[in-house]
Amino acid sequence: MAARAEITAKYARAYARASKKDKGRLLGEVIAVTGWSRDNARRRLAKAAAARPRAVKAAARKPRERKYSYDATKTLQRVWAFAGFECGKYLAVAMPVLLDALERHGELVPGKARYSTSVRAELEAMSPATIDRYLAPARSKDPLRGISTTRPSPLLRSSITIRKAGDEVEDSPGFFEGDTVAHCGPTLKGEFCRTVNLTDMRTGWVTTRSTRNNAHLNVLAALQHAVEHVPFEVTGLDFDNGGEFINHDVIGWAADRKIFFTRSRPYKKNDQATIESKNNHLVRRYAFYWRYDTPEALTLLNQLWPLVNDRLNYFTPTKKPTDWSTDAAGRRKRLYDDPKTPFDRLLAAGVLSAAQEAELRERRDRLNPAELARRIQSLQDRLTGLARDQTLALQAESASPLPDTSSGVRLRPAS
Repeated sequence: MAARAEITAKYARAYARASKKDKGRLLGEVIAVTGWSRDNARRRLAKAAAARPRAVKAAARKPRERKYSYDATKTLQRVWAFAGFECGKYLAVAMPVLLDALERHGELVPGKARYSTSVRAELEAMSPATIDRYLAPARSKDPLRGISTTRPSPLLRSSITIRKAGDEVEDSPGFFEGDTVAHCGPTLKGEFCRTVNLTDMRTGWVTTRSTRNNAHLNVLAALQHAVEHVPFEVTGLDFDNGGEFINHDVIGWAADRKIFFTRSRPYKKNDQATIESKNNHLVRRYAFYWRYDTPEALTLLNQLWPLVNDRLNYFTPTKKPTDWSTDAAGRRKRLYDDPKTPFDRLLAAGVLSAAQEAELRERRDRLNPAELARRIQSLQDRLTGLARDQTLALQAESASPLPDTSSGVRLRPAS
């Protein structure tokens, strides 16, 4: 092949300049030497004769100077940690509120720990993409994963209204999607804690409570706790088809309180896309994937959730889908509104009285994002200390053994 390539290169330039008659003669010579067909020889010669662009070494690009100072970068990392490791799109929106709260509680003091008025101006001027770029080295990922425990319930399922993914979102706060998350670790054997997670479809307001198991009495207690602690009226609940929700006790409880009850379609997780995402970046993100099956772990979980809920409800912006559109290629594209915190969405909804608004504003002003972060971290460390070794041991036990390769193999008897 190397010899053929050399011959092709030798004849290519002459072939390109030759007349039609001479091209036929040159083709004959190439065919006689290489053994190619006439069409193949013609393609090879034409390709070799084509002008090849001269390789030009690209000039080394001068690195762009950093727009924001080192002090601003270090302060950004602190604020990001206090805010719960939000993405840049949400952190940029929440930045003024977070900085106000941290200054109010003495966590950021101008003239100390690299913080100043100029640093604050830099932080407020950062775009979401810049925030993500400056924080990229500090990000990490948890490799653990969980197990789904939803089992269809045959009771009352046909009598409950089905709510689908394409249904319109309610105009006023009060309609919640709900689900349970199992803290089972790598195995479903035995009894373990469950977390009942609820999120309001209109505002994104979240409320979370862990129970000993998914018995209907425990689920009812968690739902009652949510109704009592949500600062507005709960008008509707939407669940999946799990038996912990689809039973006479829970439905009767909802009917007594005139709470509208719906369910999703079986095996259609998009019908509950909002709560499914909350299961991940609320429950799994803050409680991890360890196995919690002791009273001590249950107590720590229920100490953790009020802190997490305050962080998400008052300091974490979210986006809500508003409509559909099409892109330049004609594909459907989802449209979203501007990021806002659930607290801001609740105020904009106009369902609170002046006294309730003042009470919630006062509560937000009392919250210290840095103290929330420290308390959350402390509880997470204690939960990990309780459950890590046990979970890893169960994971090792549940790992599938290697196949027995000796079965079916005849060994020659020793002579």
